[in-house]
Amino acid sequence: MIDPLFWLGLSLLLVATSLTAVLVAAIPALQELARAARSAEKLFDTLSRELPPTLEAIRVTGLEITDLTDDVSEGVKSASQVVKQVDQSLDSARKQAQNLQVGTRTIFVGVKAAWRNFTRQKPPRRISDRTPSNEKPPLTLREREVLRQENRRIKAEVYRANDDYNDPASWETNFDDQE
Repeated sequence: MIDPLFWLGLSLLLVATSLTAVLVAAIPALQELARAARSAEKLFDTLSRELPPTLEAIRVTGLEITDLTDDVSEGVKSASQVVKQVDQSLDSARKQAQNLQVGTRTIFVGVKAAWRNFTRQKPPRRISDRTPSNEKPPLTLREREVLRQENRRIKAEVYRANDDYNDPASWETNFDDQE
């Protein structure tokens, strides 16, 4: 170990060589880094110019979609109310048609019965068999009971015969059968 100055000079030479090698290797990397920084700067400039109008357009589109959604909701509600009104009108028209049909049948049956009653031959009255109501002898208890039972039977038969009064075909066939 001859001289410390020699070693100092040698280490400085090695450090200088190493720094030179690092700089030579780092220069292309630093150039690429500068190029990337310029590209990023251009991108950020473009974004700062283009992004606010785009975001504003997206916001306006969202507001328009909200308005259209509200309009469609109001339209659906209004259409549903119209459908309900039409349904109610149809129900009332159906009820009126049914009432008219029943009324027409009733009038037809009444006119038919009146015509039959008007055109039938009336039997001659026997005046001798009838006595005025003040000349009739009073009924006994037994005779009253017999009359009540006969009246009950007649009413029960009338009700049974008219059980199917809702059936329109039976009204017409009942009168046709009686002719």
